[in-house]
Amino acid sequence: MISVILKGANVLETESLLIKDVPKDDRPRERLMKAGPEALSNQELMTILIGSGTRGNSAMSLAIRVLKHFEGIYLLKDATINELTSIKGIGEAKAINLLAALELGRRIHNFRVTDRYVIRSPEDGANYIMDELRHLKQEHFVCLYLDTKNTVIHRQTIFIGSLNASIVHPREVFREAVRRSAASIICAHNHPSGNPAPSQEDIQVTKRLCEAGKLVGIEILDHLVIGDRKYVSLKEKGYV
Repeated sequence: MISVILKGANVLETESLLIKDVPKDDRPRERLMKAGPEALSNQELMTILIGSGTRGNSAMSLAIRVLKHFEGIYLLKDATINELTSIKGIGEAKAINLLAALELGRRIHNFRVTDRYVIRSPEDGANYIMDELRHLKQEHFVCLYLDTKNTVIHRQTIFIGSLNASIVHPREVFREAVRRSAASIICAHNHPSGNPAPSQEDIQVTKRLCEAGKLVGIEILDHLVIGDRKYVSLKEKGYV
């Protein structure tokens, strides 16, 4: 039989202990609400994630079992569905909850707030998206939405496939601009061949978007065609 001291509660936790056996103020959910998540032990946090017990096993007992299996929390980061469900009392639903929580924590840990990117020239715009677009096997039409200082506030893929004036509709491009209160837009798309020379379709799409931009008061600053480490600015070519 496993026994540990439940932090925050002067009770001896065993595999047979049920949540009702713990004073209400010392139960994990109540303690989290009163003292915050940082005050809880690993076992208490795990108990909350597991949620409910199974026949003959409380959530607390299952939490102990999981932590014992992984010898704490460090090895838990590499847990798999199969490994979790091999633990008695942990079914697919509980395993999925645990893995989702682990992945969310991993993403938060790895997230880095980057400085906002200011585009002052076609080269700046090309550099911003070059590595993302140059290896793609299909054409991706992307819009960069800028504020009044030419800072990128949003990036969105509008269309995937061969560029066509009837498919890349201004409605899709400017809807997001209005939603984001963008002052201007830089459009870009890649040529999977690696050759950024603009086609007639590229030029037609550009002209159509520029005309629509004048009507709605949101300027198309440029349309960049991305090749393999090369680009063409349709603004520099005189089409914008």
